[in-house]
Amino acid sequence: MIDKETTKKEDLEQLKNAEKKYQSLVAKRNELNQVAKQFREERDMLNEKRNELKDDMEKFKKEREKLVIKMKEHKEKRNLYQQQAKELIDAKRKKKGDVVKNLPLRVEEIKADIQMMEYEQETTILDTRKENKLIDRIKQKRREYNEVKKQMEKQQLIEVDLSDTDKGITELFKKADAEHEKVQKYYDESQQKHQEYKKLVNEIATLIGEANKKHKKYIEIREEAQSNHEKALEMRTKIVSVKKERMQQFQENKEILRNQNLKARKELMDNDKLEKVAEQSVEALKGGKKITLSG
Repeated sequence: MIDKETTKKEDLEQLKNAEKKYQSLVAKRNELNQVAKQFREERDMLNEKRNELKDDMEKFKKEREKLVIKMKEHKEKRNLYQQQAKELIDAKRKKKGDVVKNLPLRVEEIKADIQMMEYEQETTILDTRKENKLIDRIKQKRREYNEVKKQMEKQQLIEVDLSDTDKGITELFKKADAEHEKVQKYYDESQQKHQEYKKLVNEIATLIGEANKKHKKYIEIREEAQSNHEKALEMRTKIVSVKKERMQQFQENKEILRNQNLKARKELMDNDKLEKVAEQSVEALKGGKKITLSG
């Protein structure tokens, strides 16, 4: 009797501990799901922010492209004015003969070449090798310019009866300068947009990295929560099985007890009947009657 009672207490204690374990697993699962939800929301916020920045990035890109188009338009005009000025210089030189004898025109020609190369350096993105090569060419032209200018100062200036041509050359260079200012203006603005665009590209790259980290963490925690959920279900199945088994055992014991009670009651009733028959037999003997055990 003591062993059965001890076993019953141990079973109850194990069942109680199993239920505690089940509740602990459920609580841990819920806690992990909440943390996973937080990481998922943070990931979604980062992705939303990334999409907003992407829209801004496209906006800066389009603005930069428009500025580049304008810069190219004014660059073409500038180059056209410069080319026309050079053509006038060539025409003037042909009329006056040898360029060495007409040094002022040679000076203007070299100046134009230097100006065009400087414009190229200021408004064209070059790699280091090409830029250094261009700088060397500019230096060489400047040395040539200084040498020709000194020669020009030493010799008597040749009179050129081409005042209209001179005015035309001056006017064309003025227009080229005006167009170059616009080229420089749109170039600077396009570079500013480009820098803003690059900044957003870097920010988006950072956001993508952060969002990926959040997503990875979300998956890890969600899988851990799922593992706890599966363990909780397994524990719950065991608890239900044990309870069902205990209930079945209880019903079986109850049925056994009921049968025992019925049997005992029947035996008691049979004993009462036997006593009654015995009494009747005694009375029959007393009255001289035949004794029978049928009831």
